[in-house]
Amino acid sequence: MLVNMNDILLPAKAGGYGVGFFNAVNAEMARAVIETAEELKAPVMVGTAEVLLPAMELERVAEYLIPMAQKASVPVCVHYDHGLTFERCMQALRLGFTSVMYDCSTASYEENASNIAEMVKICHAMGVTVEGELGHVGDNSGAGKLENPSDYFTKPDTAVDFVNRTGVDSLAVAVGNAHGDYAFPPKLDFERIDAISKMTNIPLVLHGGSGLSDLDFQTAVKLGVSKVNIFTDIDKAGKRGIEAGIRAGARSMFELIPYEVAEMKKVVEEKISLFGSRGKA
Repeated sequence: MLVNMNDILLPAKAGGYGVGFFNAVNAEMARAVIETAEELKAPVMVGTAEVLLPAMELERVAEYLIPMAQKASVPVCVHYDHGLTFERCMQALRLGFTSVMYDCSTASYEENASNIAEMVKICHAMGVTVEGELGHVGDNSGAGKLENPSDYFTKPDTAVDFVNRTGVDSLAVAVGNAHGDYAFPPKLDFERIDAISKMTNIPLVLHGGSGLSDLDFQTAVKLGVSKVNIFTDIDKAGKRGIEAGIRAGARSMFELIPYEVAEMKKVVEEKISLFGSRGKA
């Protein structure tokens, strides 16, 4: 069933478990996520991000994701992640996404708060939920890499003000996490997660989940992270599946698809079980 983020994350926060958000840039990824969630009777979030649109345009993503979510036997939130522009977020709303992240984290604090408050007003009038980001989660490499990531960590006192001013439904925090592959094991600031969670009392979001240890995930969820974003791990799993299919003698894309989906489903099952959302639908 198609639901919004609050329908999934508020029970997760109350129940002390986490929910995976998986980017799905093609129908095979979407199948892997939703089929596995149904098999495990787990709520799940699925969608795409603005940076991924070159792989599959937003309108095309909506064409396969919305119907799949509607037909699912478990709660599925279709979320537009890291929306960088107001116009793209509005497009996601028109296409039927039930949740959006408007990422203004690189703007000034005042501009970030003002933009998110406006987005919340629009989305809440439509029954759509909003995720904001405070601090800034950079990348592990490339143009988004931060020289001193701790300079951009989320401050608990500021988070309280941000939540009160915007009415945002969930908050992405910068606590030592980063997008993409980690060159070295990350060191998450668990005390910061705990403080922000207790002071804001809303679901927290951990971006850059691929590559963290099982203990990192379990501790973060225990301290208040309700949504964990995964893309790199499932993306690499799809590639492994294709390679396995080629080794097994598959001679066409048609023959490769089952291998691709099966390998991605392993990752989705692992994360759902690790976050504690198995059987929570």
